[in-house]
Amino acid sequence: MSHRVRISVNGKAEEADVESRLLLCHFLRDQLGLTGTNVGCDTSQCGSCTVLMDGKAVKSCTILAVQADGCDVTTIEGLADADGLHPVQQSFWDNHGLQCGFCTPGMIMTAVEILDRSPDASDAEVRHGLEGNICRCTGYENIVKSVVAAGARGS
Repeated sequence: MSHRVRISVNGKAEEADVESRLLLCHFLRDQLGLTGTNVGCDTSQCGSCTVLMDGKAVKSCTILAVQADGCDVTTIEGLADADGLHPVQQSFWDNHGLQCGFCTPGMIMTAVEILDRSPDASDAEVRHGLEGNICRCTGYENIVKSVVAAGARGS
């Protein structure tokens, strides 16, 4: 059975017929071509599929596209603008907060929400906020440094 959904994605109104069981991550990647939303585990453990839904960081592999009907979804592609990278993206670049890059979109999306709630988040608060995001390449030091630095710059 298919359902009509209307979702604002990165500020653009999207309307589509989707199957009841279609996950939001697959809608974003396969139907909209927004491949920055990575699918790593399909079990909500890794966080690489994290997007912002109505400003809240959510794992898009656990949300059905029909559940996002009427919502505002922001993916990693929606953060940067014509003037350049989002401050959190720039901070990850400046502070070497990425390695292979697979987890980076989810880390950045989660970091944006962390800093929206607490712009002056401490290392401990950032580490706690990122607990649902796994990076297999780093020891998280530069990821935490990147988030804290972005907060200090007023992202």
